[in-house]
Amino acid sequence: MAVLPGNLLRVEQENIRDEQFEDLLRRPGVRIERIISHGHSTPPDEPYLQDWDEWVLVLQGKAELSLQGMGEWTLFPGDHLLIPAGVAHLVTYTDDSTIWLAIHIGEA
Repeated sequence: MAVLPGNLLRVEQENIRDEQFEDLLRRPGVRIERIISHGHSTPPDEPYLQDWDEWVLVLQGKAELSLQGMGEWTLFPGDHLLIPAGVAHLVTYTDDSTIWLAIHIGEA
């Protein structure tokens, strides 16, 4: 299987307003995902709650997160954060456009 190079910062113009989730690599127990947000936030009554750890890195833009029992976090380019399994969390703000790299560890 050929592996093609890609550019994490390139944003295609189609669906520019939709939040995009793109799997870059998937292997047993790990998934690497690129997320492109355009001012998106998580509805307050629908927090993310995962059975696996998620490490996130902001590549471009700005994001604010709220982690239950762990506080509020503002991430700028280069900032990263580990969201432990079982911790409910919300994305409360993203710039237009924010590019994330997310690594899901232990995902079934």
